[in-house]
Amino acid sequence: MSKTQKELAFLREFAIESDWTERFTEYFDTKFEFEKPDTLLYVNAGAGGHAIALSEKLPENAVIYAITDNDDLKNIAQAKADAVKADVQFGTNYTIDKSDVVIGDGSFVRPREIKDFVKKLIESSDDEVSFFLPTKGSFGEIFSFLWETLLETDLAEHGTQVERLISEIPTIEEVIDLTRELGLRKIEHSMQNEVFEYKDGAEFVNSPLVADFLLPIWLDFLSDAEKEKVSKKLAELIDAETGTISYYFSVKNTLVSGVV
Repeated sequence: MSKTQKELAFLREFAIESDWTERFTEYFDTKFEFEKPDTLLYVNAGAGGHAIALSEKLPENAVIYAITDNDDLKNIAQAKADAVKADVQFGTNYTIDKSDVVIGDGSFVRPREIKDFVKKLIESSDDEVSFFLPTKGSFGEIFSFLWETLLETDLAEHGTQVERLISEIPTIEEVIDLTRELGLRKIEHSMQNEVFEYKDGAEFVNSPLVADFLLPIWLDFLSDAEKEKVSKKLAELIDAETGTISYYFSVKNTLVSGVV
């Protein structure tokens, strides 16, 4: 059954931040260095953990504004910031002037929306822009099983949708070309492979990351009943293939930065 917006917001806080988001933000923290900015904008701040952590590294008078997907996430993030007295203002839209540094979490941005996502980041910055997202080669282990699953559940006519999922994820080169096209200069990038491991197919398909955030997006061309059937068969096929060995998939965690 689909979760409500509020339920998904709490899952972002209690499951997705640690299981997914921190993979991207920890890599960001090891790679991205910036001068002490007066203003920082964080786009797609999720449940706010990384924006709050970054605020501790900035001057006391720095203005930090973070954008979340909805009011439920905003309320969770602001409550966390207030609890630790972090000077971060959370909101749900772009309501401030340009910032010295703009950071964007593109880990859940759909490939067809990446251009608009990067464009907004660049338009919101007076100086530095940095963002992270999965690139080509991510989720390959899942997509191969998905195609077979559609075949096994008499939904083979949707096979082209899986091909689309594979083909639309951009390569690192395509992302760099896009950012250059949109006006970013002195572009730098780096990539780290992230591995997500599960003891079996059931644990994989029932994990909040997969069940509530990835599969609903990937299988948006199916009805709820078809999604449930596919999810069950997907777990069975994974177990039939891997046996007693754990199942894993990988993501190309890609960080891109530059100046406007």
